[in-house]
Amino acid sequence: MTGQTDAEYTIRQAAYDLRKLRGKGLIELPARTRSYHVPPQAARTIAGILTLRDHVIAPILAGVCRPRMGSKPANQTDIDRYYEKIRIDMESLFEHIGISARAQLAAAA
Repeated sequence: MTGQTDAEYTIRQAAYDLRKLRGKGLIELPARTRSYHVPPQAARTIAGILTLRDHVIAPILAGVCRPRMGSKPANQTDIDRYYEKIRIDMESLFEHIGISARAQLAAAA
């Protein structure tokens, strides 16, 4: 999940990650055990974060990179319109802070 191989992910890094998760209340260490448990509320929080990352943030960022070709679909849902507005706003934000391809091309010219 961290993008590191088993050899790169050290015991020290794992201990740091466990401390961070305990500090945020996402895992707990019951008395006299060596195994961690995820409380029900923390499981809901983790599921919500992963859902946002995989189904909202990732598609929006992927859509910002690709130019739209052709006309819009005839029957757009409200969700389609929201995604389109967010995509356009993100593209404008990226241009403003200088991380879009268009901003880099303009700076190079």
